[in-house]
Amino acid sequence: MITIGLDPVLVQLGHFSIRWYSLMIVTAIAVGTLVALKETRRKGISDDEVFSALTWCIIGGIIGARLLHVIDKLEYYLRNPLMILAFQEGGLAIIGAIGGGLITLLIYSRFHPLPIREFVDAAAVGVILGQAIGRVGCMINGDVVGTPTNLPWGVAYTHPNSLTPELGVPLHPAAGYELIWDLLVFGMLWPIRKRKMADGTVFFLYAALYSLGRFVITFFRVDQAVWLGLTQAQVLSLVILVVVTPLVAYLNRTSALSTGAH
Repeated sequence: MITIGLDPVLVQLGHFSIRWYSLMIVTAIAVGTLVALKETRRKGISDDEVFSALTWCIIGGIIGARLLHVIDKLEYYLRNPLMILAFQEGGLAIIGAIGGGLITLLIYSRFHPLPIREFVDAAAVGVILGQAIGRVGCMINGDVVGTPTNLPWGVAYTHPNSLTPELGVPLHPAAGYELIWDLLVFGMLWPIRKRKMADGTVFFLYAALYSLGRFVITFFRVDQAVWLGLTQAQVLSLVILVVVTPLVAYLNRTSALSTGAH
């Protein structure tokens, strides 16, 4: 068993607290932005365009992430409505962040010229690395509750500020599983990002690979089932896989035919 006794609260100022989770989220956004920026520069997209679009995407992503989390835990937030704004406590649904950021980008592109598919390809490698960093915050926070386990890598939280419901009980480190999977996905996307593929392929591969991992890992999390024994995240992951997988094939088939025609 692995024991985590680190105080999730980094700074306490009266009733206001800053958690390691918040620091990791800020770090994730910063690192993800730098990686995405490296890619957009390689693709010839101007920095001004990138910073403007990313700013709105980050805002939309945070709103989407919180909204999906609140919907998932609606009963709790109906009883505690003020906690909806307690971002620093944790509770950002990654799939909601992706959806919120993508919707915001589509709206943004209606008013600003932006090569969307090239942009999301560049963003994908930064986003998945940022997700891995964010999961470090979840590991410290204890807000991703795994199912009980007797395996030697089971994690038990001991600090009273941890958000895990039961202290001292060994649980599957679900956030750690996702951290590892996110790094593996990053490792797969990074070397193929320069290959000759249809624009948008890297992003759709990211969405498919992340969804696949999230679907499996969620079996080791304590989440409420919403349909056929599957959780909200698993249902959404299946939808993404069903939609995205044929899109990858279609994009590259169309690109190949177009190249052949020339």
